[in-house]
Amino acid sequence: MAEPIIKIENIHKNFGRVQALRGVSLNVEAGEVVVIIGPSGSGKSTLLRCINRLEEYNSGKITVDGIPLDTTQNINAVRREVGMVFQSFNLFSHLSVLDNLVLAQRQVRKRNKAEAEDTARQLLKKVGIPEKENAYPGQLSGGQQQRVAIARALAMNPKVMLFDEPTSALDPEMIKEVLDVMTNLASEGMTMVVVSHEMGFARAAANRMIFMDEGLIVETATPHDFFTNPQQERSRAFLSKVLHIH
Repeated sequence: MAEPIIKIENIHKNFGRVQALRGVSLNVEAGEVVVIIGPSGSGKSTLLRCINRLEEYNSGKITVDGIPLDTTQNINAVRREVGMVFQSFNLFSHLSVLDNLVLAQRQVRKRNKAEAEDTARQLLKKVGIPEKENAYPGQLSGGQQQRVAIARALAMNPKVMLFDEPTSALDPEMIKEVLDVMTNLASEGMTMVVVSHEMGFARAAANRMIFMDEGLIVETATPHDFFTNPQQERSRAFLSKVLHIH
């Protein structure tokens, strides 16, 4: 068996007196799509941000693609291999869409301008907005900006993509265009860890559901099992609220 691409071992994280993560362990295999759900404050976004050490943890161990997140050098090496997409798009407003995609490729991946622009254009095509390369972020809808943010992360050829509630800031009609891009990525075999409230996406794209509450993993199951036959009382209560089933 190949090693998991992400190994999370007994992670604890406190914010002052609040225990955000209470000994969380989770393996993610290469090519797997894991969707993490749970109520607000359950620790899911904190866990996701620990995977590329955007969030410091108090104890435990995380290894990504064989590299432990323990030294600055290792953390930087892991961040080069892990793409991250947030709720907010974090695009540079003074740069065109194309330049937003070219910048990190040139700085971090040391690609020449022609190569970086070629990669950028291919990815804008992939996310369905090739005609927007000369637009500025402020001229785009939220859904288009988020698709640019996904393309920018993909331009670095990441081995893993992390998504932190990527559609929560979007209007309902824009959510689908972003989820479609993510579903295509999943079908191409990209390793993805997604924190999301989008149950339809979870059903369609996830290999595994992780349900968190109060800093712990309460249940882990396939989407089919999780939605049709959740094992834990807490999971059932959550699903009945989210899906309005009784």
